[in-house]
Amino acid sequence: MPRPSHRSARRTPRRPVRIALLALLLAAVGPATALGPVAPLAVQAPPDRPAGPVDPGAGTGAGTGTGAGADTGTRTATDSDTATGAGAVGPNPGTPTPTGRTTDVPSTVPAAASLRLAGRRIVYSYPGDTPPPELLDTIRAGRAAGVILFKENAPSPEQLRVAVEMLKSAAQESPSGAPLLLMTDQEGGKVRRLPGAPVHSARQTGAAADPAGDAARSGAGAAGTLADAGLNVNLAPVLDVFDAPDNFIDHFERSYSGKPEVVAELGTAFLAAQQQAGVAATAKHFPGLGAAAREENTDERPVVLPVPLAELRARGEEPYRAAIAGGVRLVMASWAVYPALDADRPAGLSSAVVQGELRRRLGFRGVTVTDALEAGALAAFGDTGDRAVAAAGAGMDLLLCSARDIQQGDAAAAALATALDSGRLDAGEFRSAVGRVDTLRTSFNRS
Repeated sequence: MPRPSHRSARRTPRRPVRIALLALLLAAVGPATALGPVAPLAVQAPPDRPAGPVDPGAGTGAGTGTGAGADTGTRTATDSDTATGAGAVGPNPGTPTPTGRTTDVPSTVPAAASLRLAGRRIVYSYPGDTPPPELLDTIRAGRAAGVILFKENAPSPEQLRVAVEMLKSAAQESPSGAPLLLMTDQEGGKVRRLPGAPVHSARQTGAAADPAGDAARSGAGAAGTLADAGLNVNLAPVLDVFDAPDNFIDHFERSYSGKPEVVAELGTAFLAAQQQAGVAATAKHFPGLGAAAREENTDERPVVLPVPLAELRARGEEPYRAAIAGGVRLVMASWAVYPALDADRPAGLSSAVVQGELRRRLGFRGVTVTDALEAGALAAFGDTGDRAVAAAGAGMDLLLCSARDIQQGDAAAAALATALDSGRLDAGEFRSAVGRVDTLRTSFNRS
């Protein structure tokens, strides 16, 4: 399918552009927004820039990505469940999933401070092997939390090193100088964006003579591969407990086992070894995709999993207890609908799932991250801005814009900022989400 357009579907006349820029300038130099005072981000300023207060914000967070796309393929426009490519999940290798409705930037001009704050919740992506100037400018302005990388961004180790250095240099020039969250899907087996460890899939690890040892070696291997490339977040491990052989998650060898206690043990071994080596882990896809049938791919279409509540908690959620106890830094929510928890909204758009189950019931205090905002499962939930605001309102800290289109990330940030200014998104909760993300980012200064 055609790559998503890098332009908005709506052109802005020159006169409104001048008015919009003037409004942004006035907002930047005018009185404070309704956010009120916030403690400055505790970040070491680069040596060529004096230390000083930064934009308001707070907090840290948790996980992502499906996609299959092994070393040889490219990821789809959504999370790992959906990535395509040779050996990847999805019927059309190398083609991104459709983005659904047109992405429009809100007509209301958000306050400059709100736009900077909103950007600190956005994970961008880009096409090709070189970060485009507009993305580097966004990072320098402090309006990006991170970047997700795919195989198309890394045609060779040398080119990847150059790209990562460009991204890191831009972040160092930002107001805070905080490290970016540089992430990819390096699960093992078929789902690897970069060549190298871990070679074993989750299924192979579960069948190994020493499963726990193999899981730990895989986690350490994933950390080594990412750290060597300059990345600091892995959208792994998958904690889905498959309930039928050869169903969606088992077919692509992304589940350790059909037993929740085994998935809990091996997933925790993987993430602990990886995080000990300095790369943050992401547990996914909460509260579990193990009941999805072979063709139920949220990257491509809506998926409803009518699992009884008792079973969902005993099987799907159980590995997350162990992962949270093991200190997992991020958790990614599924885009499937779970009627036992919320009959109307996918998990990542449901406060009942994110706030009720993950935060309050299981006690997770880290960073929450969406699956890809362009997923086919969200076709009924508006454009990029609509989806971003709904996810933030449900309690998702990081918004994953993985369509390889800078416009997508810009639209998500503008929508969040507009919703913040209007009061549609609670200012205190917004600051807390930014704080969790900032805390995760600045932790890499100490690693």
